[in-house]
Amino acid sequence: MISSNAMLGKGVVIHHPELVNLYGCTIGVGTRIGTFVEIQKNAVVGSDCKISSHSFICEGVTIEDGVFVGHGVMFTNDRHPRAVTPEGTLQTDDDWSVVPSVVRRRASIGSNATILPGVTIGEGALVGAGAVVTRDVPDHAIVAGVPARIVGWTHDKPQPQAEAAGSSGRVS
Repeated sequence: MISSNAMLGKGVVIHHPELVNLYGCTIGVGTRIGTFVEIQKNAVVGSDCKISSHSFICEGVTIEDGVFVGHGVMFTNDRHPRAVTPEGTLQTDDDWSVVPSVVRRRASIGSNATILPGVTIGEGALVGAGAVVTRDVPDHAIVAGVPARIVGWTHDKPQPQAEAAGSSGRVS
């Protein structure tokens, strides 16, 4: 279902529009969206992106231009998810706050990666398939694993900065 309040840029391609769920979101010019994708209200996807099938982009996520999102990528926006309040009543929008995440331009996120709330994935960065991103990813870093750690740098990243990240390999 594509809600009337979803703002779609010119040339957006949605594969099987009856099998996606887009509401209250903004999708940029020329972006392609695969089957079984959900993009929630107040999420922004830039121009010339590819959002592969079975991915979930929740409220508070901003994806800049030229980003690739692989199959089954899951974003989250709540650091302490709960169904009910401490009193036992079902939570409403007033009972929690969205924790935003950002994916900078030309980054790529591999299939089945999970992106925790409050994370920024840097420009040109590459997140490996199945990674769980718990911390910010620097520009042009390659991260993989659970939790995701720096394992290298993309070809457009100067090598001396790789050494500056330290030997721990931790994503900072």
